[in-house]
Amino acid sequence: MSNVITAKNLTLSYEEDGEVIKNATLTIKKGDFVFITGPSGSGKSTLLKSFYGNLQPKGGSLVIGGLDMIDIKKSKLQELRTHLGIVFQDYKLVNEWTVEKNVVLPLWISGYSEEVQSTQARRLLHHVKLSGKENKYPLELSGGEQQRVGVARALAKNPFLILADEPTGNLDEFSSNVIWDLMENACQQLDTTVVVVTHKIPMVFNIPYRHFTIDEKGSVYEVH
Repeated sequence: MSNVITAKNLTLSYEEDGEVIKNATLTIKKGDFVFITGPSGSGKSTLLKSFYGNLQPKGGSLVIGGLDMIDIKKSKLQELRTHLGIVFQDYKLVNEWTVEKNVVLPLWISGYSEEVQSTQARRLLHHVKLSGKENKYPLELSGGEQQRVGVARALAKNPFLILADEPTGNLDEFSSNVIWDLMENACQQLDTTVVVVTHKIPMVFNIPYRHFTIDEKGSVYEVH
């Protein structure tokens, strides 16, 4: 089983805040479902940002999908991101675009045909319980529905790694359950690696998972 994320003595910091993550060592393998928890401000989102190259390590090493994130070239980083599915807490949808166009954005960027885009959009919107809303716009949807569009977009290219930052933080129970089911299925059926930052692991979770926590000092531990 190959490693998808390997961090050794990883240190992350912002100029104004000093070190946020200190000497983190962890390995996440293909097909793992991982929760990262910790107090507010402990560095959960900071760690996730480093996994998609939005924050460069200040020390140690970080390898994502075989690529060294310390010396990664911009072109290689852009290529890596085309194989990632990223789910943001604030959705990051394009309000001027229809739901369908938002979902297929990764496919459009990669030059897939309109037929492939349309087929994949229909399939994914069915999975997130939004069939029939292809031509709606994000602001016509509830927050839960917008996040489900965001998850559908993250899955559009069958990524090898899904990174999700508080994906159900402000959502109703129905939308939360839809999102957890979808991520569980991606992990189990497609062997996709899923890493979720959350303040609370769901009470009912149907597949095995790993749990890392970050303390107030920025140290990362696996909870067994």
